[in-house]
Amino acid sequence: MEATSNLNNEIESLKSKLTGNMLEDMEIRDQIHNLEMKKNGVKPEDSHFDCIGCGS
Repeated sequence: MEATSNLNNEIESLKSKLTGNMLEDMEIRDQIHNLEMKKNGVKPEDSHFDCIGCGS
């Protein structure tokens, strides 16, 4: 439960740093994506590498 709360706080902190410029936000969005996948226990099917399957 606390780990989920920490992940949520980290995600919200990163979201507050988004500028609206896709190129500038790309790294932050990637970090958010990785944290959300970790929070939800998700990783791409047929892949032992995180995010290789979805191209992020």
